[in-house]
Amino acid sequence: MALIPMMEPSKTKAIAILTDFGLEDGYVGIMKGVITKINPHIPIIDLTHHIPPQQILAATFCLMNAYRYFPEETVFLAVVDPGVGSQRRSVAIEYSRGYLVGPDNGLFSGILAQDPAVKAVSLTNTDYWRVPHVSSTFHGRDIFAPIAAYLASGIFLEALGEVIPINSLVNLPLPSPHITETKIEGTIQYIDHFGNLITNIEFSQIRNKNWSITVNDIMIQSGLTYSDVAPGEMITLIGSQGWVEIAINGGNAQEKLQLKWGDKVTVIVQ
Repeated sequence: MALIPMMEPSKTKAIAILTDFGLEDGYVGIMKGVITKINPHIPIIDLTHHIPPQQILAATFCLMNAYRYFPEETVFLAVVDPGVGSQRRSVAIEYSRGYLVGPDNGLFSGILAQDPAVKAVSLTNTDYWRVPHVSSTFHGRDIFAPIAAYLASGIFLEALGEVIPINSLVNLPLPSPHITETKIEGTIQYIDHFGNLITNIEFSQIRNKNWSITVNDIMIQSGLTYSDVAPGEMITLIGSQGWVEIAINGGNAQEKLQLKWGDKVTVIVQ
């Protein structure tokens, strides 16, 4: 298949990269090298490379809470891919604000729940891969990075492969909290670098200013900032992304409470 000419350079888009690769190895740098070799004018932004290994839900959370802060038409290149080399599809997705490139494993469910897909393709056109015969363990280098570079350079989505039904994309629906008059039952959906435990309960779901949270029969009082309690004490508050979180002033709530993704918490509304 012949390559479709790129659009004019003024249409070059930014690429934001999220992976679970870490920075100790050369994997992230290699992906950036592949992108820059295709088009050295593409702005590349590192969203994070410290998603816990193979933790798709953590990646989903980060993407969902970050995408609004990026320029229109940004290409999000996300590689958290425990199914690499298997029969799972490689996809590129267009939505109203830009493009998503990565494995079809539910990674983009959070974004698409808020901003639905417009069209999607399975990345079957090997003309836009780095090489026709790719590594079975590094699709980030051989498929996703070059595809993101071509998209950012102006290639049409349909040139990259077979158009697929939007409703065929793998979806990982986020668990919704259960709300009653006196309490909200939710779960831990993310644990950040500081050990803060971020729940799936939104600020808008708490109608009363007087509230607390219980976990493992421990009641934690709410506040506005970490410094509302003494160093080493626990607090629950509304984090910068609008979710209820549990924290320790100057400490690590995850280590203290030994909670993990999916564990249950309850907000008590007084």
